[in-house]
Amino acid sequence: MTTPTARTTASAPPHPAATRPRPLTLSRTTATATRVLRQLSHDPRTIALLLLIPCVMLCLLRYVFDGSPRTFDNIGASLLGIFPLITMFLVTSIATLRERTSGTLERLLAMPLGKGDLIAGYALAFGTLALLQSALATGLAVWFLGLDVTGSPWLLLLVALLDALLGTALGLFVSAFAASEFQAVQFMPAVIFPQLLLCGLFTPRDRMHPALETVSDVLPMSYAVDGMNEVLRHPDMTPAFVRDALIVAGCALLVLALGAATLKRRTP
Repeated sequence: MTTPTARTTASAPPHPAATRPRPLTLSRTTATATRVLRQLSHDPRTIALLLLIPCVMLCLLRYVFDGSPRTFDNIGASLLGIFPLITMFLVTSIATLRERTSGTLERLLAMPLGKGDLIAGYALAFGTLALLQSALATGLAVWFLGLDVTGSPWLLLLVALLDALLGTALGLFVSAFAASEFQAVQFMPAVIFPQLLLCGLFTPRDRMHPALETVSDVLPMSYAVDGMNEVLRHPDMTPAFVRDALIVAGCALLVLALGAATLKRRTP
């Protein structure tokens, strides 16, 4: 027999504070970002992967095409945006998955911390690293490896940063669908490789099969490569560059919003 106390408890509605969305606040967002950066500071291998691997790959690419510097100019600018996207996707997806599987996210969501604070904090932390990564790679390519661009190097840096933020957003999103770090890595062929093949790096998109060209038109990496090519060929900021940058930024914000929607408690 169910006691009156049990009936009352079972029928009691949840407390309004537990169900209504918590507003985004600067203090909670920066606290989350500080915690993530503090954790990353104790993992030198991850820091090396984020900051050094894109630079090493650019150096390798430069001397692969040592006898054809013009080829490096054509490909290097595109890869300057692709490398940050790939590395930030990989590191962010694995780091966020660790927090999910260890129960850290669940404990954080039980505190006065909204999903928006959590996602914004992660984006701010990894965005800070993305800024350092993009600055190092862009500076190395332009001033040390001799990447010849017609436009401003600052525009290259802007696109590289937007690409890194997009990789961060994609990593936060796909971590919700992986049960292990190995599965997180397995998402790369599904999320990154199709974009890499269809972004226009290997052949202009307008020369692809019409069906593939249509698919490439909805992939954000395509606009990242287009933006880099605009800087490579034009001395000033063009309307096409502005369009490409806004599309990449908009895709990053959209994926971040989808990532916030996947932040759910794993236990009842």
